[in-house]
Amino acid sequence: MTTSTETRAAELTKPYTGRPAELIQALHRVQTELGYIPEAAQAAVAETVGVPLSQVRGVVTFYHFFRTTPVGRHTLRLCLGTACHVRGAELVLKAIREELGVGLGGTSADGVFTVEGVRCLGACGLAPVLMIDEEVYGKLDPKKTKRILRGIRENAK
Repeated sequence: MTTSTETRAAELTKPYTGRPAELIQALHRVQTELGYIPEAAQAAVAETVGVPLSQVRGVVTFYHFFRTTPVGRHTLRLCLGTACHVRGAELVLKAIREELGVGLGGTSADGVFTVEGVRCLGACGLAPVLMIDEEVYGKLDPKKTKRILRGIRENAK
């Protein structure tokens, strides 16, 4: 029995039928449409492209930009670079965990936030820095971080 996810993934990857060399492009297309690549979609991609499911899973888990779980409406990118680390990024991460109930790589239970760690956001003078979607927040402390997250969550309702 095929699911709607399998059917949609098969439709999206039809241009790559029998083209194993284009596996990554096919996966990108599926993720762009679905927001992530669930197991059902991985199976459909494997069949359409003509590679073993184990190869698809290997590619999806090897490359950090592929996701196997849904992402939140807002993406938090916490800088973990040297300047941010020295100026309290760990305290900001602790505040994020307390406020959202998830740490790096997680998505909040309400689906509003996904938390990622990055090596540098290029705003060292504002350390510690958090980027939420396309907006940069700097000179953070736990209180300020929680206030920002609560404000975004309120507006997401």
